[in-house]
Amino acid sequence: MAMIFFPALALAGEIQDMVKLVNDHPNATWTATDSGRFGSFAEGAMLCGAFLKGHPKYVDANLEIYQAPANVAYADSLDLRTAHPNCTVIGKIRDQSACGSCWAFGSTESFEDRRCISTSDDVQYSALDTATNGNTDVNGCKGGQPTLALKWMTKTGVVTGGDFADDNTGASCVPYAFAPCAHHVPATASYPVCPKVEDRMTGRTKKCTDTKYQKSYKDDKAKGTKAMSLKDRDAAGAIAALQKGSVSVAFTIYADFLTYKSGVYKHVSGAELGGHAVAFIGYGTDPTGGDYWLVKNSWNSEWGDGGTFKIARGNNECQIEQEMAFIDF
Repeated sequence: MAMIFFPALALAGEIQDMVKLVNDHPNATWTATDSGRFGSFAEGAMLCGAFLKGHPKYVDANLEIYQAPANVAYADSLDLRTAHPNCTVIGKIRDQSACGSCWAFGSTESFEDRRCISTSDDVQYSALDTATNGNTDVNGCKGGQPTLALKWMTKTGVVTGGDFADDNTGASCVPYAFAPCAHHVPATASYPVCPKVEDRMTGRTKKCTDTKYQKSYKDDKAKGTKAMSLKDRDAAGAIAALQKGSVSVAFTIYADFLTYKSGVYKHVSGAELGGHAVAFIGYGTDPTGGDYWLVKNSWNSEWGDGGTFKIARGNNECQIEQEMAFIDF
């Protein structure tokens, strides 16, 4: 299928044009909409901060390769949110704001989901701690790798941390520093207009930023025991790994993905925008779109299907089965 490429700068109505293109496409297995999260493709590209293989800043994390148990049959579908209702963190949809910290969100959410399933401790952990410490660059808005972040979580650990609104409540050590936002105008009360760039990560987090929190930064750290990577395109291995919790993944985003609303996403049209990191929280089969991964995003709950999306499973759609990893407890 031929792709239609767009210039990097915003064009009036480009989101709406893409919505129409997808919804009119005879072979599309998903529905598009203008969620209001983005005013242009360039604004979406700004949030794509995952370094994929081949990127000049990509570093091999040298994680152990996961070997799935042999001769084990798993259910045809799984949604970790309903399978583990006591772990409310699994269904929590966050917002990375106008910052390319998706890699920190995808890895931290996988960490907290798997930790809750393992320990029954339903605690949210700090994407900001990960963004400033779990990467070679202190400015996590400029990108990073989920695999390196997961490895860091086994060596140093990550502290608790809620959302921007949780600051100054005493609920966690390092809440996220940037407010949820919408790139469109007019914005809603819940999602004010995003700044043009979120570039305020200037140093590594070394203490709790919520002054009401009672524990010290050092004492608040939680660690995993082992970070593991899945073999390239090992969909069966990912299904096995999902039985114990979310799997951190990174994939290539194309312009049409910004308009996703429902169904099983398969790339239809649009330019490549960059690498994005998210977390698998399940899988299944759709009568129209076929086998899919159920995925949690970090673009707020007004985007997509309540903040989640489904993407084709088993054919490495948009390279989503090339960079899969998780952490054990």
